[in-house]
Amino acid sequence: MSVLWQGPGTIQILADALPKIVPYVLINHREELLPLIMCAIERHPESSTRDSLTHTLFNLIKRPDEQQRQIIMDACVTLAKNVGEMRTETELLPQCWEQINHMYEERRLLVAQSCGQLAEFVRPEIRDSLILSIVQQLIEDSATIVREAAARNLAMLLPLFPNMDKYFKVEELMFQLVCDPSGAVVDTTLKQLVPAVVKWGNKLEHVLRVLLSHILSSVQHCPPLSGVEGSVESYLHVLGERERWNVDVLLRLLAELLPSVHEKAMETCPFPAIPETTGTKFSTSLLELYAGGHVQWPAFEWMHVSCFPDLIQFSCLLPPKEDNLRNRTTKILLAVSELFGDSYLTHIMLPVFLIAVGGDGDLTFFPSAIRSQMKGLRPRTAVAERLATMCVLPLLLAGILGAPNKREELAEYLKNLLVEGTAKETQSAKCNAEIVDAVRFLCTFEEHHAMIFNILWEMVVSSHINMKISAASLLKVIVPYVDAKVASTHILPALVTLGSDPNLNVKYASIDAFGPVAQHFKNDMIVDKIRVQMDAFLEDGSHEATVAVVRALIFQFTATPITASDLLRRRERANAFCEAIRALDATDLSATSVRDFLLPAIQNLLKDSDALDPAHKEALEIIMKERSGGTFETISKVMGAHIGIASSVSSFFGESGLLGKKESAELPPETAESPQPVPPAPGEDTRFRRIMRGNFTDMLRGKVKGQEEM
Repeated sequence: MSVLWQGPGTIQILADALPKIVPYVLINHREELLPLIMCAIERHPESSTRDSLTHTLFNLIKRPDEQQRQIIMDACVTLAKNVGEMRTETELLPQCWEQINHMYEERRLLVAQSCGQLAEFVRPEIRDSLILSIVQQLIEDSATIVREAAARNLAMLLPLFPNMDKYFKVEELMFQLVCDPSGAVVDTTLKQLVPAVVKWGNKLEHVLRVLLSHILSSVQHCPPLSGVEGSVESYLHVLGERERWNVDVLLRLLAELLPSVHEKAMETCPFPAIPETTGTKFSTSLLELYAGGHVQWPAFEWMHVSCFPDLIQFSCLLPPKEDNLRNRTTKILLAVSELFGDSYLTHIMLPVFLIAVGGDGDLTFFPSAIRSQMKGLRPRTAVAERLATMCVLPLLLAGILGAPNKREELAEYLKNLLVEGTAKETQSAKCNAEIVDAVRFLCTFEEHHAMIFNILWEMVVSSHINMKISAASLLKVIVPYVDAKVASTHILPALVTLGSDPNLNVKYASIDAFGPVAQHFKNDMIVDKIRVQMDAFLEDGSHEATVAVVRALIFQFTATPITASDLLRRRERANAFCEAIRALDATDLSATSVRDFLLPAIQNLLKDSDALDPAHKEALEIIMKERSGGTFETISKVMGAHIGIASSVSSFFGESGLLGKKESAELPPETAESPQPVPPAPGEDTRFRRIMRGNFTDMLRGKVKGQEEM
């Protein structure tokens, strides 16, 4: 009798003492009190005391680290096993809810972990109500680590849900986490939560439908590139940082789901096993049976009936500069061809994208019921054709023909596009620029460089003027994607060959292409080759050649930022350019060259007023005023609005940048006579060329003189 009486008394003494003892125990040793706390919680008869002790358990350590959190959670799990469902719901879960808005993220993290680990010890109806509500609130938490834990624990929770009533809420939370601004949360969601949702919900087709809708709407809600209705630019959208991030992670989600799409298609194949079908690839024989159209196969058709058309539509919303998103889309297409096999790539993927760029695609392996839908992908208007060339052609080149087993077809297609197409003069200048940009995008994949340079050299040594000019344009845009060795062995020899061409349009195109080479490479061998070539252009005696050199180099250098601390070097550089600009001002420049190159170059120099000699500053402002036909303040505003004076070199060298602008919208016809050299203006023009050569090599290298040279 006395033993029975001593039990509750001991528990009471323990319960009274623990809250007083805990604060005086070193943090690293408090875990040693856990068995006592758990025993008191489990055995004490009064609920209020148990609540107080449970509060002590959750608050044992002010800011528990990962190991300490796990120790506390293990104690909670053991306690939940011992006390049963009802007490877990009424005593442990309220402590979770109480700490959901705690000021310390470590404590909120403890709550997130408890959701996944305590769920199996409560009634099923509590799991998808109270616990899901806790997780939902944690997904909105300001701390990345808490949101990441919420994603991980939601994945643990799903198999414990009693039914599918909350599926669409869970799917919504999944997409919210996929588009989280934190990369860590996105990674956890893609690797853990998404597979859990797909397995639990078994609604892959719905996830895919919502996913494609989100991808398209994310871009469509962004403002158009132009407000001019009906223009190509009005169909393209300017993505903000957040929208770009969202689209990128949604494309990553699509890539993660591709194996599930492929598995579903294999599982639901309505045809008997075919000997030629090896492993997980779709054979030509299987595709022939599918083309008969006698049996429905929706899981297989989703890819080419829904996914590809939506990806094509999506790509036609993106401006050319969105290389990262286009690259992500390309990798999705390459992954599809890898999963589905060569026959699928040849007979299904290739025809779809050939038709989408306005070409001819063989639809033999498509059921007759969907052929009209595939034909509907063909562009029908001039604007649609330009959009297809600008936006879909890069995907065809890199994502379809760029597959490992299509290299020969890619070379043949490119050769037909660049060599035969240019020779036949079937392309306008605008179309040619879009083809050039598509090839530029292909160059972001290094494995295609050798093949591209082989075709380029064929264009360089061609007798067709337009083809040589196109080669110069291609060489110009390829520069950022090659290393110094490739630049020395392939790009510079090609440009030097074009620079010695008797046709002046070819020569000027090559000068323009030297600019990016000078911008990207500073080693001695490349700099010396460029210097020698620039000297040759300046010795040419042609006014147009001099202006072309200004376009390609001088204008670029005035826009290149110099380190703020190097004042002496900045002054030396500014003086050299001021002399060059004053000499150039004495020549007969066209209005376009004045507007697009001379005035912006002056403005770039005037930005660094500390480096300018007062006399030079005054002279530049006078030139600015005289050449602009207005006050300096007025032209500053006008020029800023007209061209958006760039602070970096890249702004001047893209197709959309200043150096990308051509004096004429169309390429000169091959039959047109080359422009005749204009004799240099006596005295001043020669002086200008002399100034151009001064310190030219150092400027190309971007070197800063050391103290001993000063």
